Amino acid sequence: MTIPVDAVLGIGRPRRRVGAFTASAVFGRRAMLKIKHDPKQLVDSIAIPVLFTVLFTYLFGGAVSGSPGAYLRVLLPGVLSMSIAIVTMYGGARLAQDVTTGAFDRFRSLSVWRGAFVVGGLLSDAARYLFASAIVVGLGLAMGYRPDGGPLGVLAAVALVVAFGLALSLLWAAVALLVRDPAVVISVANVVLMPLSFASNIFVEPATMPAWLQAFVEVNPLSHVATAARGLMNGDGGTGGALAWSLVATAVLTAVCAPLALYLYGRQD
Repeated sequence: MTIPVDAVLGIGRPRRRVGAFTASAVFGRRAMLKIKHDPKQLVDSIAIPVLFTVLFTYLFGGAVSGSPGAYLRVLLPGVLSMSIAIVTMYGGARLAQDVTTGAFDRFRSLSVWRGAFVVGGLLSDAARYLFASAIVVGLGLAMGYRPDGGPLGVLAAVALVVAFGLALSLLWAAVALLVRDPAVVISVANVVLMPLSFASNIFVEPATMPAWLQAFVEVNPLSHVATAARGLMNGDGGTGGALAWSLVATAVLTAVCAPLALYLYGRQD
């Protein structure tokens, strides 16, 4: 019996091109599996909200708001916003690591939609952000926080914060494709995120700050996200302006960084 050469060599009809959604899901699963080899991504998603929520509530709650319970209503939505913003840097670091190890070049040679690698990373990031959000909200409930906005208000706040986090992830993806060094990506992200986190209204009211610092806090996008999250979770009115600014900041970051990241992805040597 004669065996066709094509059968031996595995040559035949070309396989059907994998769809964009399927390819993105596969790359997202890969990014999630990588957490096993780099658990720091998951540890920080737990440690940061636990540390800031517990420590600041019981250390400064009485001095700032009169009681830890009253301060928790102000602090918790802010910590939710800050925690997600800080852990966004790890998506960019992961992408830079793939570039330096050569995995990036192998993936670019596959017959799939080129943006699938970047979108897959965002899917993984979204899962991490939802996990961190669950930690923050669950911890707050255990400490006695009761959101007047109800479940819908909490879900809306989480959706807003996660959307803003994904927009930041696109920024760090673009940075990663420019510098190609995980340590540099982390350093650049820290230089940007630390001032945004602490020079904000997350921990104290801006009225207690110097005038020049108040001016920065008022234009700080993380302050607007924290204010909008407070309004949604606590059922407070008058946060429409902060919500609008948060959505605008998210849309602008996405509109600028998404095409930039895909452009840099396509022109890698």
